[in-house]
Amino acid sequence: MSGEFWLISAPGEKTCQQTWERLNGATVRFDLSLNFKFPIPDLKVGTLDTLVGLSDELGKLDSYVDNITHKLAHYLGEVLEDQKDRLAENLMANRMDLSTYVTRFQWDVAKYPIKLPLKSIAEIISKQVSQMDGDLKTKSHSYNSIKGNLQTLERKATGSLLSRNLGDIVKKEDFINESEYLTTLLVVVQKNLYSDWGFKYEKLSDMVVPRSTRMIYEDNDHGLYSVTLFKKVVDEYKLHARENKFMVREFTYNEEELNAGKSELNKLAADKKRQYGPLVRWLKINFSEAFQAWVHVKALRVFVESVLRYGLPVNFQPMILQPYKKTQKKLKEVLNTLYGHLDGSNINTKDAKGVPAFDMPGLMSNTEYFPYVFYPIQINFCD
Repeated sequence: MSGEFWLISAPGEKTCQQTWERLNGATVRFDLSLNFKFPIPDLKVGTLDTLVGLSDELGKLDSYVDNITHKLAHYLGEVLEDQKDRLAENLMANRMDLSTYVTRFQWDVAKYPIKLPLKSIAEIISKQVSQMDGDLKTKSHSYNSIKGNLQTLERKATGSLLSRNLGDIVKKEDFINESEYLTTLLVVVQKNLYSDWGFKYEKLSDMVVPRSTRMIYEDNDHGLYSVTLFKKVVDEYKLHARENKFMVREFTYNEEELNAGKSELNKLAADKKRQYGPLVRWLKINFSEAFQAWVHVKALRVFVESVLRYGLPVNFQPMILQPYKKTQKKLKEVLNTLYGHLDGSNINTKDAKGVPAFDMPGLMSNTEYFPYVFYPIQINFCD
């Protein structure tokens, strides 16, 4: 089964149960889809003008809530990092997997009271999801800042000798300390220039202590050497070293500063770990809430569109269809056979796949129009 669902409605025949049985029988006979009833409570209809305006607003709200739901899922995947392959199992709705929630949908009367006007219910959902969006921006900015600073320090601790922090490599005994005249420089030398360094380092300026160089560390491409010289020739030595492709690293051994740097790294790692658990929980909870809100928006759209299409009194059957793989085209053909009579004037219009489709501007924001109410629901949030 795919993560694609079709939320449709068709007008009640003698009873809505007959509508359901007719649809279910036609699709089961050709083994096209798994079908479920999609119960929508008796919502307040309001006036026709209100419904027409609300139809367009709900289309925009649908896109907005869908976008925020995807943002929450995507960011949860980012936060999980090396556990991202577990994203799907963390994306739940009301403690159910997403497919189960969609196929067993029940209107949440506590969150969205059915006695309220439809527009008020839409506004509740809009405010709820807007709050999630704002909170997500705040929480992600805080976490990303810590994560980014930590990654920067970690790169400095493990990268190339040309750029990495040398504090974890050198020791106090590698340096001439507390000398009025002498100092120790750290020089990065390419591996293919080791022999050049050994031959030239004493000659790059006057006042270099003979036989004072020593390799402190080596990575895949470079070696880190120390050299001792008089402070007065440091600038000249750096210049001639650069001319010979030897890079003098700016580094002063200060035990307090080195310890402070290690403390900052440890603090950031602890801060990230402390925020990780609560952030993951918040994302899971709010994804669940956003997804549920999104499916309620779909329910509102089906209700409004069905009343506009089929008229009053309210008499239609909402249904969820989960097409089997590679059956979509055939399923559309069967649905159009069942419901094409609802809009016979445009029965010859076909979509890009050659399946009959219909054009009725003003009622639906979809580019395709079918004689029955149709809204797709995609739940592939891990792509």
